[in-house]
Amino acid sequence: MTARLRDALRATAEDVPTYPVYERALATARRDRLRRAGASAAALLLLALAGVVVPLTRTPGRDPAAAANAALPDHIALPPIGTLHVTDRPRLGPASVIFDGPAPRLHRWNDVNVVAVVDADSDRYRIMRIGGESLAGVSVHLSPDGRYVARPDGVQDDPGVEVIDLVTGRTQRLTSPVDRSVWSTPVGWSADGGSLVVSDDVPVAFEGATYSTVLSAVTLGGERWTRLAAGAQEARFGSTVAAAPGRLAYQYGRTVAVTDLAGRELSSFALPDETWLAGKGAWRPDGTNLTLSARRADSEWTLRQVDPASGRDVGPLRLPSVSGVVAIRLLGWAPDGSALVAAYQPDPLAPDLPLEEQTDLPTSDQRVRTVRVLALTPGATAPRTVLTAPDQVTAVDVADQVVRSGRVRDAQPPGGVGGRFWLWTGLVTMLVTVAVLYVSRRRIALWRDDRRVRRARRPGG
Repeated sequence: MTARLRDALRATAEDVPTYPVYERALATARRDRLRRAGASAAALLLLALAGVVVPLTRTPGRDPAAAANAALPDHIALPPIGTLHVTDRPRLGPASVIFDGPAPRLHRWNDVNVVAVVDADSDRYRIMRIGGESLAGVSVHLSPDGRYVARPDGVQDDPGVEVIDLVTGRTQRLTSPVDRSVWSTPVGWSADGGSLVVSDDVPVAFEGATYSTVLSAVTLGGERWTRLAAGAQEARFGSTVAAAPGRLAYQYGRTVAVTDLAGRELSSFALPDETWLAGKGAWRPDGTNLTLSARRADSEWTLRQVDPASGRDVGPLRLPSVSGVVAIRLLGWAPDGSALVAAYQPDPLAPDLPLEEQTDLPTSDQRVRTVRVLALTPGATAPRTVLTAPDQVTAVDVADQVVRSGRVRDAQPPGGVGGRFWLWTGLVTMLVTVAVLYVSRRRIALWRDDRRVRRARRPGG
């Protein structure tokens, strides 16, 4: 090889770009580690999500027979922050009590209200959000066996009601077939729980003017709607509905009507002044007589029984009167003959209503501070409190099976925070951790490389 050729080869070699073997090896190692770290983080996130979601989706609904020991809790509390919804898993199963009111945890922004639901035989709580006004026992109703909750669906363009199955978590919408209806509200259940009584508001002239109310009975599956009656909205048509096997009693204005489930009116009678159909439990246990609530001038409330065909008084009930309350609403009858009533405690700071508004039964208005459930036992000298509620819980409904059982249990309402709080806290924590690791991936890779180099340079490394 001549010197000229050697110089030419050297010059050519110098012009060839060098391959950074060490640097490229480090970069390749970093990419591999980052890919492995990313795959591991994704796998951990998926496993965490699976750990949350899979048990929830695979948890079976509670057997309705599990509520055989249904009992009334002796007190209720506001649901914890992050309480699971009624459609979340694990399912709640049949309920004993639902309640709501203007309390902070039961009233949200954008006119969203919350109805709390209590398990039939334990202190598990769930919540149900409703747009607009919601009143347990007035516009939101617990079925006789505690399995279903009926509520307005809040859709004005296509009115109907929703029925939520607390065992399966499914929500069924029952669309109203009433012509020109602008709003549907559940007002009660049949005695066997197979049908729901619904009222529809229908404009008489044009929307926004005068309305009438149409009362219907709809089967639980929505297969059949039966028109029961219609009347003026001003008379608060169907304001109170009570059910006995095969029969319904409802109030409108100062009149009580009795019909069968096919819509045939069996009887009607006028109510005396300061007297109302007592509530959903107005039928006596044997189905023979109806119960009315009467208010005296000193705000003392009593119950009396009448003949459903004529409204004639058929004798005293020997039950203690209730004093110092805004109103009472009869929930049903216990095995010992006690009448369980929701008693609405007055708010001493509330203003008095105008005289024209004092003719309606004020079961839940601005004058109510809280609600209690009282047992009026035959022969007793005073009512016995069986359920207390916090202030600003102003409406309550109790499942018929719980009332009929006569059982009251020592309640231990949940405290702290609920399952949804921990679910979202865990998910947010994992997402933030993954995001921080991703943003810091280069620093982490350099730190790992420096650590590996330092270990290699140690004696015996």
